[in-house]
Amino acid sequence: MFGFNRRILTYFDFTLPLLIMPIILLSWYLIDENNVFLGNKVLIYVFVGLLVFVVVFLIPLRRMSWFIIGFYWVNILLLVAVEFFGDTRLGAQRWLEIPFVHFTFQPSETMKPALILMMAYLISKNPPKKNGYKFLDFLKLSFFVLLPFVLVLKQPDLGTALVLLLMSCGMLFLIGVNYKIWLTMLAGVMLLSPILYANLHDYQKRRIMDFVLKEPDYQVRQSIIAIGSGGVHGKDKEQATQAAYKFLPIATSDFIFPYFAERFGFVGVIGLFILYAVLIFHIFSMSNIDEKDYFLKVVSYCVGLLVFIYSGVNIAMTIGLAPVVGIPLPLFSYGGSSFITFIILFAILENLLAFKYRFVYNHNSFSKRALSSAG
Repeated sequence: MFGFNRRILTYFDFTLPLLIMPIILLSWYLIDENNVFLGNKVLIYVFVGLLVFVVVFLIPLRRMSWFIIGFYWVNILLLVAVEFFGDTRLGAQRWLEIPFVHFTFQPSETMKPALILMMAYLISKNPPKKNGYKFLDFLKLSFFVLLPFVLVLKQPDLGTALVLLLMSCGMLFLIGVNYKIWLTMLAGVMLLSPILYANLHDYQKRRIMDFVLKEPDYQVRQSIIAIGSGGVHGKDKEQATQAAYKFLPIATSDFIFPYFAERFGFVGVIGLFILYAVLIFHIFSMSNIDEKDYFLKVVSYCVGLLVFIYSGVNIAMTIGLAPVVGIPLPLFSYGGSSFITFIILFAILENLLAFKYRFVYNHNSFSKRALSSAG
């Protein structure tokens, strides 16, 4: 009879869910008090997320190279399909509709775990040498990064495209690439920046120019007012006028951070910062568990960078330090696609930790031989 080896739980990281749970609970509390309907949908997302976590956790990813390669290329095909069959909303063609159920999803979201797994697979098969990857190896890895970057950028979705690029470059920097390549890339970006800017869409140019030359727009001004009005200890629900009277736009989604600051004040903001900082550092620390396990290294670097980039950009744009882009606060902003994506990434991390060694599911023993054969 099929049985689950309980020793797998020995390697399960229980700290990760303990760090995630307070963020999710705070998010649900804020969204529910602002909009009960959306609060109930958050509970549905959490339930679906738990099911997805269990399914992804049980997939033997280390042994399924065919799945990783197929998952990546299927997502590439979906991004191409968006160009021909995608739904257009607010001038952006980013969504595909699932036939018969009329449910839409963004292939750019599923591209994140697909790209991370593909990079982890490629790097684990060809780890960097002492002085880092040379130009040819770097070029091969860059192809798998630039392909989805260009397809997502074409939708257009500059924010998600840059997230994919920054995450991948940051991971490669930490993994090890020869410093001469980075210097060459930096010089190239500086020289080509006028051309890159000229090829942006008009609304993207306008957004950049408004950010550089003009005062903050309405939503950012209201966001700053909400953050400042929270004071040291925050306000009661009835006194949080920025969100209650709808001065603060999309207070449950991209601008949930100023709503949180208005409700819980400076003390609450510091607590939230600490939660995210500890979560990010904990994820990065997983890369040190085994210096030779490049699969785990790549995934931990990418997930840690993803949480850092999303949280940093989201908070920066709500206080006027970055242009307003559609980047949510991880696990905090309302939105099913982003929430499920991060749950999948956390499940992949737990999978790589728990199934680091070759457990036999229907066997009661965990021998030293199994450990040595997996090493």
